[in-house]
Parts: sequence; C-alpha cells; structure tokens
Amino acid sequence: MKITTCFRHLDHTPALDLRIHEESLHLNKYFSGNFEVQWYCFVKDKKQIADVCVIGNGFKLHATAESDSLYKSFDLVVDKVETQMRKLKDKLHTRLGRDFIVTGK
Repeated sequence: MKITTCFRHLDHTPALDLRIHEESLHLNKYFSGNFEVQWYCFVKDKKQIADVCVIGNGFKLHATAESDSLYKSFDLVVDKVETQMRKLKDKLHTRLGRDFIVTGK
C-alpha cells in the first residue's frame, strides 16, 4: 500500500501523518495492500475537510468528509471509503463465483 498526503492551509505535523497511516491501515484488510491511498486535507470556510482517493488494479474510489475537527473528518471519510470497498469486494466475489459456477472451471 502506498500512501500519499497533501495539505492545503494546514500545518503538516507528524501527528497527522501518524493518524493518516493508522486510518489507511483500516483499508488494507479489503485488498491486501495492492492499492494506493491519496489523502488531501484542507480548510474551507472554517471546516476541516479530508478527501481520500483509493486507486487499485481496475478500480478508483473517492470519498470526502468535513467537520469541525480534522480527526473527526478522518474517521468519517474512512467509514465512507470502507463502505465502498466492501461493496466492491462483494461485487467481485459475486461475479467471480457466478463465473465459476457457469463455466465450471
């Protein structure tokens, strides 16, 4: 898993890097680390916004969350992208299972 971070109108601190890394580890359980996670954090109208993009082999997922706290935005955006990853994984397993049954391979 490759993690890329970008901050706009925010100070880049080691604590934020650690939190981003911890939150990204939650996503690792879905596709065994064969993807890239891009984090974009910024402030707009006194709201802390976290934007995450997960790019893998054949898929690209995107989620955005905003709140008064950047750490809360991290939690919200990871919940959103985890839901997307879970749906994608279920869809792939259903499709692969169906192909397996139809073709008999």
